[in-house]
Amino acid sequence: MVGLKPSEVPPTTAVKFLGAGTAACFADLLTFPLDTAKVRLQIQGENQATQAAQRPQYRGVLGTILTMVRTEGPRSPYNGLVAGLQRQMSFASIRIGLYDSVKQFYTPKGADHSSITTRILAGCTTGVMAVSCAQPTDVVKVRFQASIHLGAGSNRKYSGTMDAYRTIAREEGVRGLWKGTLPNITRNAIVNCAEMVTYDIIKEKLLDYHLLTDNFPCHFISAFGAGFCATVVASPVDVVKTRYMNSPPGQYRSPLDCMLKMVAHEGPTAFYKGFTPSFLRLGTWNVVMFVTYEQLKRAFMKVQMLRESPF
Repeated sequence: MVGLKPSEVPPTTAVKFLGAGTAACFADLLTFPLDTAKVRLQIQGENQATQAAQRPQYRGVLGTILTMVRTEGPRSPYNGLVAGLQRQMSFASIRIGLYDSVKQFYTPKGADHSSITTRILAGCTTGVMAVSCAQPTDVVKVRFQASIHLGAGSNRKYSGTMDAYRTIAREEGVRGLWKGTLPNITRNAIVNCAEMVTYDIIKEKLLDYHLLTDNFPCHFISAFGAGFCATVVASPVDVVKTRYMNSPPGQYRSPLDCMLKMVAHEGPTAFYKGFTPSFLRLGTWNVVMFVTYEQLKRAFMKVQMLRESPF
């Protein structure tokens, strides 16, 4: 037995909502440098003529992080962390915390198990809901991660997270905070389906066939599989989303225009730029998040039951 025992009472929606956001924030704290490296690798290649002389070139995950630390300081891999945590607290709470409730809503009455179609529909629904609420935090996070500050004389566009929200709204309008919503909805619907449905099915089969019990090894294997599937199917949309959200006004007419220019200038392999850090980040993030989430649900329910107990 590893971790807390499963609760005899199923966790409430509120427990899942709070647990998902908290677990996602913890996972982000551990994996944020990998996410920043992924963003830098994804945008590398834009405006090649001007970048060649002005920006450092990144090679690989570790090389990107080391280059950032050397040229921008040790805090640079955590650029945008505050916006990242704001994003996870609002985003993951909805897409992960409400998944089971939405899945039950779509499941026909009397059915023993939810079908794959029902799970995919639930994943898409919570993914779209989450993006609709958390998009501004994602825009600010990407802007911070993509910004390069070479030395003390380098101009910082944003003095802080709240200044970034205000500056983007002032310079690009309120719509600027929702820039890239369509590719982000597409990306997160895909990611949410891949993560939640894959985790749900792997965990269910491991338990149904008595291969593992409902504890850490089961959660670890299920989360690792979910992270790999999510990275493979979502990487192309993720690259387009990152570039479009980071682009200055007028560079791309639409996400489709961004995608076509990528293919024309860099070839189809551009869709998988940053795949290794994407997998390292998403795989690690899924393992940390789901393992923590399962334990937090049990801990919160234990606390709740103790508070409600008369003795």
